Amino acid sequence: MSERVARFRALGTDVFLAVRTVADLPHARRLAADVLTDVDEVCSRFRDDSDLSRVNANPGSWVDVDPLLVTAVEVACLAAAATGGLVNPLLGRPLVHLGYDRDFRLLVACEDEASAVESPAPDPDRWRDIRTDPDGGLRIPAGTALDLGATGKAWAADLIATAYDEHLRGSAIVSVGGDLSISSPDGMPWAVAVSDHPDLPPVVVDLDRGGLTTSSTLVRRWTRRGSRRHHLLDPRTGLPAAEVWRTVSATGETCTAANTASTAAVVLGEDAPGWLAYHGVTARLVSTEGRVRTVGGWPDERSAA
Repeated sequence: MSERVARFRALGTDVFLAVRTVADLPHARRLAADVLTDVDEVCSRFRDDSDLSRVNANPGSWVDVDPLLVTAVEVACLAAAATGGLVNPLLGRPLVHLGYDRDFRLLVACEDEASAVESPAPDPDRWRDIRTDPDGGLRIPAGTALDLGATGKAWAADLIATAYDEHLRGSAIVSVGGDLSISSPDGMPWAVAVSDHPDLPPVVVDLDRGGLTTSSTLVRRWTRRGSRRHHLLDPRTGLPAAEVWRTVSATGETCTAANTASTAAVVLGEDAPGWLAYHGVTARLVSTEGRVRTVGGWPDERSAA
């Protein structure tokens, strides 16, 4: 199996890919690395030279950007529209206020630092005022800042899967930080591990198309002045979402669709199962106490062993 699998790091996270056809592996790895390099250079909030950082430095003004960022922001706005703003691309300032102001690996060295003095008053509908030009222009509302963390990794996985559709001979899967997309479905299922706690073994489900993601309040946690925080914010408050679910895993026609649903579910808390069922999402929710609840036709599970 190793001759069909590759692993590497990008966007500050783990990337995994697997191919059906052995000869596809070198090309699949290069394609994934190239796409993720482009995404990082254009869309990173933690690079001063990224197009996104230039937009955040000039809120209220049109900024010339790479069309790739325009696409990323339009995808994020579609996710906001689908969830009534629960998945929101304008959480940059609240995240900085809470201390998430640098690459996550660097946060462990600043636990005693104070957060920013500014306390932003969130308006969950400001994303509606984002404007884009498909030729490479972007304007965000004054007083706001972009953060594409809610959709970026899943969208990147879909970009890679689309490239695989065009350039590989067989089916393949790619996971960017656990956001997984399948290219060129061939009717044969892929065994996908789903984890809801770092200290517990994952379960395995079979997936033959689309995408699967897990949104978690257990990862990307940090401390500022004794306060423990996580990265999934509720746009209605500008604060970390209430920890009702430690993980929500969801499937979708695309990885982005799955991630939009799983992120919204974490934000919704107790209301998540009803919202997921209403929207026809297949999902697995694990409470902070470890109780499992499924919605829709969640696949049969088996032990990873």
